[in-house]
Amino acid sequence: MAQLVDNLLEMARLEAGRAEVRKDWQSLEELCGSAIAAIEPALAGRHVEVVLPADLPLVNCDGALIERVFVNLLENATKYTPPGSPIRVAAKVAGPMIEIAVEDRGPGLPPGRERAIFDKFTRGHPESVVPGVGLGLAICRAIVEAHRGTIRAENREGGGARFVFALPAEEPPPPPTEP
Repeated sequence: MAQLVDNLLEMARLEAGRAEVRKDWQSLEELCGSAIAAIEPALAGRHVEVVLPADLPLVNCDGALIERVFVNLLENATKYTPPGSPIRVAAKVAGPMIEIAVEDRGPGLPPGRERAIFDKFTRGHPESVVPGVGLGLAICRAIVEAHRGTIRAENREGGGARFVFALPAEEPPPPPTEP
């Protein structure tokens, strides 16, 4: 119940534009690692493969909010996939954006629902026995869009779902020069 109330309040703040985005230069590796540690019990021994290039630049973002995106996507992967199935997180620079993908090997997404699942109170499989009210992905979309990014979902070749969010690849400011 507390999680539901937190999600509703977060969604209301994001929609009202009152969620303050406190940007700073962040390491995606650290944000992903923190998210994995935060949901360690839910992972229940699953292997999470993290594939981040060594030269991946820092991202100018609100670390707490982007960590929340990682948490929501990773939690969904644990909820909708068989126990023990792997989860993969990968990132790459794609033109002016940095794309981050969270991939699983579950049943995938219902055809034609790839966009609708980001709407509030919408779930991929409405009749699912998996608990939830359909706010996690809506919160992800609101956070990513507050960072001038995009998010999408698609089915993976060979089975499973793939969620990709992209954030602007900005140039960090030059280091201060000594007087």
